[in-house]
This record gives sequence, C-alpha cells and structure tokens, in this order.
Amino acid sequence: MLVVGDDMKTNIRGVNVNYIQYGEGKDILLLHGWGQNIQMMKYLGDYFCDRFRITILDFPGFGESDEPSNPWTLNDYVLLLEELVRKLKIKKPIVMGHSFGGRVAIKYSADHPIEKLVLFGSPCIRLQKKLPLTTRILKKLKTLPGLDQIGEYMKKYIGSRDYKAASPIMRQTLVEVVNEDLSSYAKKIEEPTLLIWGDHDDEAPVEEAKLLEGIMYDAALIVLPGTHYAYIENLLQVVSILNQFI
Repeated sequence: MLVVGDDMKTNIRGVNVNYIQYGEGKDILLLHGWGQNIQMMKYLGDYFCDRFRITILDFPGFGESDEPSNPWTLNDYVLLLEELVRKLKIKKPIVMGHSFGGRVAIKYSADHPIEKLVLFGSPCIRLQKKLPLTTRILKKLKTLPGLDQIGEYMKKYIGSRDYKAASPIMRQTLVEVVNEDLSSYAKKIEEPTLLIWGDHDDEAPVEEAKLLEGIMYDAALIVLPGTHYAYIENLLQVVSILNQFI
C-alpha cells in the first residue's frame, strides 16, 4: 500500500518542523524513534488513512526538520507536540509512538486529552544495568589525576550508536532525553494503552515492558517475535491488532 502525503512545514518554538497530514476521520498522531523520520511511522499510517486523519512529524533534529539551536530536554519535545496539536487542530488523538517517540507520547499523554495510546518498544522505567567491563575501566581512569581528557575518548569509542551518529547538540539532547524515569507519568494515564514489544528488543527489554504494564491504569502487553523494530518486522500482524484496538 502506497499513500502519498505532502510534506509541510510550520515554525514551532523557533524551529521549522516538517510534517505530513493525510486521510480523514478521527486523529491518529504517529511519533517516530530517535534517529528516524516520518517514513518509519508512515508504514503504519498508510493502513489507517481510509478511516482516520494521520499526522506524522519529523522531530526537531531529524528528517527534514531543523535541529534545535540548543540541546533540548524531553519536556521541550512535549511542548513542541502540544503546540503542533493546537496549530493543526488535532482533537483527542490516538497517539502511537516508537522508542523515543513513545517516551514523548507517555509524558504528553499524562497531561493532555487523548483517545488511546499505543507504545512500541518505548523505554519508560529505567532499570539499573551493569556497565560493560571496558566502560567501567574507562570511567575509573577518568577519575585519576591527569586523565580527565579521557572523557572524549570514551564518547568516541564506547558511546551508543545513536550517540556516535549525532551532532554535538543532538548528543547532548540524547543525554537529556534518555535518563528520565517516566513511571510517574505512566501512572497518570487512564486511557486504554496497548504495549507492543519485540521479544528480542535489546534497547527496551521486555522486562521493562512488563513493569510498565503493571503500573499503568489500563494497559495490555503483546510480545511479538522481533527486535526493537518488531512493529515493522510484524507489520501486517500489528495492523490487525491495531484495527481491533482502535
């Protein structure tokens, strides 16, 4: 299925934001993950535009949207989403988010009217993980006299793939947006919530999804075979599940 939506731009909080909007009906708002763009969520949107109005944006720093002039926090992205929803007259949307987009969706949905929420591999509860040996050694070395410059070495060689690929501003933004535990916001969401996870998701382990399901008011977890991108790897099955949910 191929559906064409024209890219449009709007200025929000001093940033030119690229988005597409197509279809008719109740609103579905699709939020992509870190390092991704509109196309990663359009795979889903194209299956629902015959019954819903689909809105997808490139988050600032990704796709065709401008990069922020300063590092942003997760709250900055939520404020941007709030203004975009208001500008585009989106009413009580069904919000779907993958990974980072799901984190934005959780914080947004806690304090704004939504119809339903769908999260794909979205880290929320930050479980303490033991650092790899190389990381622990380098962190220890950094504390020794005369070795404080090793920090840049650490960032270059042992940082995450997303961190290495990002510009300096987006690197700092990544640090800001990934460390916040969103449990208190997830607990506030009363609308029906569907959690769709891959059983081999290394970025957002299923264990975290089970904890998230347990603290939310009305949430159900579906685990599918796949990785952090299980929603695409099982696209037709996910579409079938969503058709029943929404």
